[in-house]
Amino acid sequence: MKKIILVTLPLFLFTINIFAQDTIQVKKNTLNEQMTVAFDKSNSYQEYKVIKKAQLTTLRRNILDSVSTLEKRIALLESEVAQGKTTIDSLRQDLKNTQQNLANSKAKEDGIEFFGMLTSKATYNTIMWGIILVLVFISGFLFYRFLNSHKITNAAQLKMAEMEIELEDYRKNSLEREQKLRRKLQDEINKNRKV
Repeated sequence: MKKIILVTLPLFLFTINIFAQDTIQVKKNTLNEQMTVAFDKSNSYQEYKVIKKAQLTTLRRNILDSVSTLEKRIALLESEVAQGKTTIDSLRQDLKNTQQNLANSKAKEDGIEFFGMLTSKATYNTIMWGIILVLVFISGFLFYRFLNSHKITNAAQLKMAEMEIELEDYRKNSLEREQKLRRKLQDEINKNRKV
Protein backbone atom coordinates (compact mmCIF):
# COMPACT_ATOMS: atom_id res chain seq x y z
CA MET A 1 0.00 0.00 0.00
CA LYS A 2 2.85 2.24 0.79
CA LYS A 3 4.32 1.42 -2.56
CA ILE A 4 1.12 2.35 -4.31
CA ILE A 5 0.95 5.64 -2.44
CA LEU A 6 4.59 6.34 -3.15
CA VAL A 7 4.10 5.64 -6.85
CA THR A 8 0.78 7.44 -7.22
CA LEU A 9 1.73 10.45 -5.13
CA PRO A 10 4.51 11.66 -7.47
CA LEU A 11 2.29 10.83 -10.40
CA PHE A 12 -0.56 12.79 -8.83
CA LEU A 13 1.69 15.76 -8.07
CA PHE A 14 3.07 15.61 -11.61
CA THR A 15 -0.47 15.62 -13.00
CA ILE A 16 -1.47 18.60 -10.83
CA ASN A 17 1.66 20.37 -11.97
CA ILE A 18 0.80 19.70 -15.63
CA PHE A 19 -2.77 20.99 -15.18
CA ALA A 20 -1.51 23.97 -13.27
CA GLN A 21 0.97 24.78 -16.02
CA ASP A 22 -1.69 24.22 -18.64
CA THR A 23 -4.12 26.64 -16.88
CA ILE A 24 -1.39 29.17 -16.36
CA GLN A 25 -0.44 28.85 -19.97
CA VAL A 26 -4.08 29.19 -21.05
CA LYS A 27 -4.57 32.27 -18.89
CA LYS A 28 -1.53 33.90 -20.43
CA ASN A 29 -2.84 33.36 -23.97
CA THR A 30 -5.44 35.54 -25.58
CA LEU A 31 -8.83 34.10 -26.48
CA ASN A 32 -7.83 33.98 -30.13
CA GLU A 33 -4.68 32.01 -29.27
CA GLN A 34 -6.68 29.67 -27.04
CA MET A 35 -9.18 28.99 -29.85
CA THR A 36 -6.32 28.38 -32.28
CA VAL A 37 -4.69 25.93 -29.83
CA ALA A 38 -8.03 24.17 -29.24
CA PHE A 39 -8.61 23.96 -33.00
CA ASP A 40 -5.10 22.67 -33.61
CA LYS A 41 -5.29 20.03 -30.82
CA SER A 42 -8.73 18.86 -31.94
CA ASN A 43 -9.29 15.78 -34.03
CA SER A 44 -11.08 15.73 -37.33
CA TYR A 45 -14.00 13.48 -38.10
CA GLN A 46 -15.25 13.73 -41.62
CA GLU A 47 -15.99 17.45 -42.02
CA TYR A 48 -16.29 18.10 -38.26
CA LYS A 49 -13.76 19.02 -35.61
CA VAL A 50 -13.86 17.12 -32.38
CA ILE A 51 -12.68 19.16 -29.42
CA LYS A 52 -12.10 17.66 -26.00
CA LYS A 53 -14.68 18.58 -23.41
CA ALA A 54 -11.98 19.74 -20.98
CA GLN A 55 -10.54 22.12 -23.57
CA LEU A 56 -14.01 23.31 -24.54
CA THR A 57 -14.93 23.84 -20.88
CA THR A 58 -11.69 25.72 -20.22
CA LEU A 59 -12.18 27.80 -23.34
CA ARG A 60 -15.80 28.50 -22.37
CA ARG A 61 -14.78 29.47 -18.82
CA ASN A 62 -12.05 31.74 -20.13
CA ILE A 63 -14.44 33.33 -22.62
CA LEU A 64 -17.04 33.93 -19.91
CA ASP A 65 -14.37 35.31 -17.59
CA SER A 66 -13.13 37.60 -20.34
CA VAL A 67 -16.67 38.70 -21.16
CA SER A 68 -17.42 39.25 -17.45
CA THR A 69 -14.18 41.20 -17.02
CA LEU A 70 -14.94 43.25 -20.11
CA GLU A 71 -18.52 43.88 -18.94
CA LYS A 72 -17.20 45.02 -15.56
CA ARG A 73 -14.65 47.21 -17.31
CA ILE A 74 -17.34 48.61 -19.60
CA ALA A 75 -19.60 49.31 -16.61
CA LEU A 76 -16.69 50.94 -14.78
CA LEU A 77 -15.80 53.02 -17.83
CA GLU A 78 -19.46 53.98 -18.34
CA SER A 79 -19.59 54.99 -14.69
CA GLU A 80 -16.41 57.01 -15.13
CA VAL A 81 -17.80 58.58 -18.30
CA ALA A 82 -21.06 59.47 -16.52
CA GLN A 83 -19.09 60.85 -13.60
CA GLY A 84 -16.87 62.73 -16.05
CA LYS A 85 -19.95 64.16 -17.79
CA THR A 86 -21.36 65.23 -14.44
CA THR A 87 -18.04 66.81 -13.53
CA ILE A 88 -17.83 68.49 -16.93
CA ASP A 89 -21.39 69.82 -16.58
CA SER A 90 -20.58 71.07 -13.09
CA LEU A 91 -17.36 72.68 -14.33
CA ARG A 92 -19.19 74.24 -17.28
CA GLN A 93 -21.78 75.69 -14.91
CA ASP A 94 -18.99 76.95 -12.63
CA LEU A 95 -17.23 78.42 -15.67
CA LYS A 96 -20.44 80.09 -16.80
CA ASN A 97 -21.00 81.53 -13.31
CA THR A 98 -17.38 82.64 -13.13
CA GLN A 99 -17.60 84.28 -16.55
CA GLN A 100 -20.83 86.01 -15.51
CA ASN A 101 -19.21 87.21 -12.28
CA LEU A 102 -16.18 88.36 -14.24
CA ALA A 103 -18.39 90.25 -16.70
CA ASN A 104 -20.24 91.87 -13.78
CA SER A 105 -16.95 92.75 -12.09
CA LYS A 106 -15.55 94.22 -15.31
CA ALA A 107 -18.75 96.20 -15.82
CA LYS A 108 -18.51 97.53 -12.26
CA GLU A 109 -14.80 98.22 -12.69
CA ASP A 110 -15.30 99.90 -16.06
CA GLY A 111 -18.43 101.72 -14.91
CA ILE A 112 -19.51 104.27 -12.36
CA GLU A 113 -22.81 104.58 -10.56
CA PHE A 114 -24.35 107.81 -11.83
CA PHE A 115 -27.81 108.78 -10.57
CA GLY A 116 -28.40 105.16 -9.55
CA MET A 117 -27.49 103.74 -12.97
CA LEU A 118 -24.32 101.92 -13.87
CA THR A 119 -22.67 103.77 -16.74
CA SER A 120 -19.34 103.23 -18.44
CA LYS A 121 -16.44 105.46 -17.51
CA ALA A 122 -16.35 106.93 -21.01
CA THR A 123 -20.04 107.89 -20.81
CA TYR A 124 -19.55 109.25 -17.29
CA ASN A 125 -16.54 111.31 -18.42
CA THR A 126 -18.51 112.61 -21.42
CA ILE A 127 -21.42 113.61 -19.19
CA MET A 128 -19.17 115.22 -16.57
CA TRP A 129 -17.10 117.15 -19.13
CA GLY A 130 -20.32 118.17 -20.86
CA ILE A 131 -21.68 119.50 -17.56
CA ILE A 132 -18.39 121.27 -16.84
CA LEU A 133 -18.34 122.85 -20.32
CA VAL A 134 -21.96 123.96 -19.96
CA LEU A 135 -21.17 125.44 -16.53
CA VAL A 136 -18.06 127.18 -17.91
CA PHE A 137 -20.12 128.54 -20.81
CA ILE A 138 -22.85 129.73 -18.45
CA SER A 139 -20.23 131.22 -16.11
CA GLY A 140 -18.55 132.97 -19.04
CA PHE A 141 -21.90 134.27 -20.28
CA LEU A 142 -22.83 135.49 -16.78
CA PHE A 143 -19.40 137.07 -16.37
CA TYR A 144 -19.82 138.81 -19.73
CA ARG A 145 -23.25 140.02 -18.66
CA PHE A 146 -21.79 141.15 -15.32
CA LEU A 147 -19.02 143.09 -17.08
CA ASN A 148 -21.52 144.59 -19.48
CA SER A 149 -23.87 145.51 -16.61
CA HIS A 150 -20.90 146.84 -14.66
CA LYS A 151 -19.92 149.07 -17.60
CA ILE A 152 -23.52 150.25 -17.94
CA THR A 153 -23.71 150.87 -14.17
CA ASN A 154 -20.39 152.75 -14.21
CA ALA A 155 -21.57 154.79 -17.20
CA ALA A 156 -24.86 155.48 -15.42
CA GLN A 157 -23.04 156.44 -12.24
CA LEU A 158 -20.71 158.68 -14.23
CA LYS A 159 -23.70 160.30 -15.94
CA MET A 160 -25.39 160.65 -12.58
CA ALA A 161 -22.30 162.27 -11.13
CA GLU A 162 -22.18 164.62 -14.14
CA MET A 163 -25.88 165.31 -13.70
CA GLU A 164 -25.32 165.99 -10.00
CA ILE A 165 -22.48 168.36 -10.90
CA GLU A 166 -24.70 170.03 -13.50
CA LEU A 167 -27.53 170.14 -11.00
CA GLU A 168 -25.21 171.62 -8.42
CA ASP A 169 -23.97 174.11 -10.98
CA TYR A 170 -27.57 174.83 -11.93
CA ARG A 171 -28.46 175.31 -8.26
CA LYS A 172 -25.53 177.61 -7.78
CA ASN A 173 -26.42 179.51 -10.91
CA SER A 174 -30.04 179.57 -9.89
CA LEU A 175 -29.10 180.69 -6.40
CA GLU A 176 -26.83 183.37 -7.80
CA ARG A 177 -29.55 184.53 -10.21
CA GLU A 178 -32.05 184.47 -7.43
CA GLN A 179 -29.67 186.43 -5.25
CA LYS A 180 -29.01 188.85 -8.07
CA LEU A 181 -32.74 189.16 -8.66
CA ARG A 182 -33.34 189.69 -4.96
CA ARG A 183 -30.62 192.30 -4.88
CA LYS A 184 -32.07 193.98 -7.89
CA LEU A 185 -35.46 193.74 -6.32
CA GLN A 186 -34.12 195.10 -3.06
CA ASP A 187 -32.26 197.78 -4.90
CA GLU A 188 -35.46 198.66 -6.74
CA ILE A 189 -37.41 198.59 -3.52
CA ASN A 190 -34.79 200.74 -1.90
CA LYS A 191 -34.84 203.14 -4.87
CA ASN A 192 -38.59 203.30 -4.79
CA ARG A 193 -38.54 204.01 -1.13
CA LYS A 194 -36.12 206.80 -1.53
CA VAL A 195 -38.02 208.42 -4.17
